[in-house]
Amino acid sequence: MATQFVNCRQCISGTLISRPLTISSSGLIIPNTPLPPGTQTIDLQNAIIAPGFIELQINGALGFHFAHANTPEIYTAGVQKLARFLPQTGVTGFFPTVPTVSSRVFKQVLPHLAPREEEGAATVLGAHVEGPFLAPSKKGAHDASNMFIPSSATLEGVYGEQNLKNSIKVCTLAPELPGALEHIKKLKNEYRVSVSMGHSAANYAQGVEGMKAGANLITHTFNAMNPLHHREPGLPGLLSSPTPPYFSLIADSIHLHPNIVVFAYRSSPSHCILVTDSIELSGLPDGIYPGHAQIPLQQQKTGNKVTILGTDTLIGTCIGLDECVRNLMAWAGIRVEEAVRCVTENVVKAVGIRDRGMLEAGRRGDFVVLSEEGVVGSTWMAGRKIWERA
Repeated sequence: MATQFVNCRQCISGTLISRPLTISSSGLIIPNTPLPPGTQTIDLQNAIIAPGFIELQINGALGFHFAHANTPEIYTAGVQKLARFLPQTGVTGFFPTVPTVSSRVFKQVLPHLAPREEEGAATVLGAHVEGPFLAPSKKGAHDASNMFIPSSATLEGVYGEQNLKNSIKVCTLAPELPGALEHIKKLKNEYRVSVSMGHSAANYAQGVEGMKAGANLITHTFNAMNPLHHREPGLPGLLSSPTPPYFSLIADSIHLHPNIVVFAYRSSPSHCILVTDSIELSGLPDGIYPGHAQIPLQQQKTGNKVTILGTDTLIGTCIGLDECVRNLMAWAGIRVEEAVRCVTENVVKAVGIRDRGMLEAGRRGDFVVLSEEGVVGSTWMAGRKIWERA
């Protein structure tokens, strides 16, 4: 039967609106009137509800990394384990991110990352491939030996045609590389893949050309790219454009100083996206861990920070997306309804998703119950509770 959630305040485009939320028996949001016969009512006691969070860039958690090629059974079990873990951070949909690995590994893992749903777990929305068409000078923790110049390799040769059609939904590449603009056009126009610019030494003009070709995102802005300079702003300079790209930020105070996060957010709150870039050590104790297909070196985990052992080179973070939301709230002095746009509405607009990410009729009834401070109290998918804080 349908369910109407009453006595709640909904996060709508950065504002709070007090009105019921009605979800049909099939899990879709429907108008509040007329109600289907037998509709049940649930009182949320004036709680704040936001669309389920969408994670655009996550590499792994709980010891599982999407670059860990293994048997199909073990790999699928790892994806499922992570999908069941994420709702406790408010996430109801995510893009498993495969960083720069060999073409063999891409072709081995990507078939298992096609969009799919499983009851009681966050939805796999398709793969985000972060590489291998990246600038070696901005490789960060990526393995440069697996990188390609776009003009020297086809998309189909690297990823596999069926993976481009069925699994890949987002691709990060460096727009200044020879052949990159042609790859951007093909990804966007032929395969309907959203293209993000990152791990790049592009100057501002090259970033503009990337956008003209069809890129509409910037990956973990400021990290692994030329810094913002007053005479040559590089990719970060695009944020102040009249029609800016969507841009992701890792709000963990490790990758970026809090004031830089606020600086970028205030440039365009409607285009800001928070990501974790979380890796497989998320949820594990601090310590030294082995590498894998992307990083063939030992890793040091200290709190949320993970580096290549013996260096200051960042591999990623272990922060949750809900903590990123709370950080933005604190650093920018904004309310929860403003901050959650950066993990809901802005994300789905950036990648063209129309079935979730906003609390409006026709979309999925995925939502999170939040406190004023941004703490997740419970997570619901298709109108059914799948996680609740003890």
